[in-house]
This record gives sequence, structure tokens and C-alpha cells, in this order.
Amino acid sequence: MVAKAGVLVRRIPLDYAKEGMLLGRSIIDSEGQVLLRAGVEMEDIYINRLYELGIRYVYIHDDSLGETDEIEDVITEETRIETVKLVKKTFSSLQSNRKINIPALRLVVNRMLDEILDNSNVLLSVSDMTAMDDFIFYHSVSVCTLAIMTGITLGYDDVKLRDLGIGALLHDIGKSRIDPDIIRREGSLNEEESALLSRHPEMGFAIIKGHNDVSLLSAHVSFQHHERWDGKGYPRQLAGAAIHEYARIVSAANIYDELMADRPNRPPYEVSQALNLIRRMSNIYFDPRVVTAMISNIAVYPAGTIIKLNTGDIGIVTHINNTAPHRPVVRIVVDNNMRRVRNPHEVDLSKMTTIIPVRTISERELSKLLPGPKGE
Repeated sequence: MVAKAGVLVRRIPLDYAKEGMLLGRSIIDSEGQVLLRAGVEMEDIYINRLYELGIRYVYIHDDSLGETDEIEDVITEETRIETVKLVKKTFSSLQSNRKINIPALRLVVNRMLDEILDNSNVLLSVSDMTAMDDFIFYHSVSVCTLAIMTGITLGYDDVKLRDLGIGALLHDIGKSRIDPDIIRREGSLNEEESALLSRHPEMGFAIIKGHNDVSLLSAHVSFQHHERWDGKGYPRQLAGAAIHEYARIVSAANIYDELMADRPNRPPYEVSQALNLIRRMSNIYFDPRVVTAMISNIAVYPAGTIIKLNTGDIGIVTHINNTAPHRPVVRIVVDNNMRRVRNPHEVDLSKMTTIIPVRTISERELSKLLPGPKGE
């Protein structure tokens, strides 16, 4: 798939959204309803409503910095929406003591697998902007997507990828047995609530194991996704190869997606920050081989990311080098004297071995460096 040029789309805190900005990606709830459609002009009433829903980040169009690669996703928006809806329906079924619709889950996993294979040269670079109440459903789909991509890198065949995908999609299904308020308040629970929440792997295993048409290996993903490589996880303190590889994959994908999410007690990490943390947790929390495979599928600096280089220059990522995700093409917009560049130029970091990204630039810093035409 060839990347297409388009207007820059970048993620910003909702605090920095202003009337007149154009929404870059649609915001969709877990029922598949479009809350705000891409391209709509932001108004205060929309911004306030997003605050009420617990959405703190949005993608916006920004034509002030020129064109960039169009942000591509490894699965289509339609597939993501349908899968999120099915995950939510699965949770609801269990809460009403009904069986899981396994054939429907197999169909969506097959669809996801086909699309991921068709987009095998596309790196993961999009984070979901969703209401807080819908987080667990979107999280399940994001973890499943990254797990399948990692399995492909590890050389899994279709049978393994499907079992891995089902396990990843249902890894948090045990939470369907827990009060939703406890799930939403994960960071501020008392001892009793924390103990209950920590039982969700066992609950999930029991649920999936009760469906004879699901592989027992898929069930073990739910059971083991909070085990640690060093044996200090839960619920059984398994270590190393005693943890099934599917669960090792989902464990790493689960934490990565958690880091990228906007949570009640902290903002989302930048991609580079999250990946650095995952690397540091390798061989402690995670299987090093799994970490290497997973990270190879993630765009370290997605198109639209603002980064500072070791030269002191500041630029915007315009193209991702799939063979060297940590060395993108960057358009220099601010020089090392902190002056806006009149004629921005691009540098391909994959060909400039002495120039490296130092850090990402926050929206607050960017607004100071690149004020609007009226100095806003």
C-alpha cells in the first residue's frame, strides 16, 4: 500500500482545541454511533460535550505545517467499529448470563486478520479517542490488533493467529463479572476492590473454558495475561516459558495500549515514551523476544509528531520509514535558534546517521514556538 499525501493530522489535548479547528478523525462510541464526524468544524458546544464524555484528546487537521503522509490504520474504521460493538455485546451477554457468540467472534477475528495481512507494510500509529465508559471495548480491539501483528512477525500460521486473536479479544472478559464502577476507577480502589479486580484473569478463564468451541489456549490468554516473565505476576506467579506465548504477547500489547490511553489519573504517553518503558520492562515483565517483535510493528514517531533533533532543530514527521521506524522523514520548521524556518526543508533520518530525535514536543511548547497568524 502506497502512502497518500494529505493535510497534517495530529493529536492534541482537548484543552487546546478551539472553535474553527477541523476534526481529523471521527469520534465513535461503542454502539457505532458517530459522536463527531471527521472534517466537522469544532465549536465550544462540541468541545464541552467531549469533556463530559471523558474524552481528553482529539485529532485535528493542521494545514499550517504543510502536507504529510495520510495516517493509515492497519484495520478499517468499519471493522474496528463492528468489532468494538461485538465486544460490548459479548460483555452484555455475560452480564445477563447468556453465552458468548463464538461464531461471530471468529468472523471478526478472521476479518481483522485478513486486513492486517493486506496491510502488512503499515505500522501501528493510530490511538483511539473514545469516551471513558467505552475504553475497555476499544482497548480489547487495540490489543487484539497489536497481538495479531506480533504473531505474524513471530511467524505464526493462520490457525495460531486465529487462536491468538480470540484470546486477545477476550483477554479482559473476566471484567464482565465485576462492577463497572470498579473497572472505571482502577487507580483509586480500596484493598477489597483491588483484590476483586485482580481476580478477573481467573474469572475470564472460567468463562472461556465453558465454551467448548474455543481453544483452551485462547482461554489461557485471559488466565495468564497478568503473569510476569520474572514470576512476580498473578494469579499463579508463572515465570518464563511456563507462561504460554500467546499470553506473553497479549501481556505486552495490553500494557502498551494502557500506556497510550488517556486514563483518569494520567495523560497518555507519547509513543516513544511508551516504547522506552516497554523496553525497560523487557526480561522483567515481558519476554524479550515478544517485545522485539511487537515494537517492530509500531511507528515510533507517527506522521504528524513534532520532534526535537540533536541539532537543536524542531520538525514535524512527514513520512515513516517502515524499515527504520525510529528514523522518519522530518520537515524542519524551527531552527536551532528557535526561529520559525521561512522555507521548511525535509531531512530523511534514515540517511543522516549523525542526526537523531531527542524528544517529542508537547502541544504547549508547539503553541509557543509556532503561534498562529494572530499570535494566538
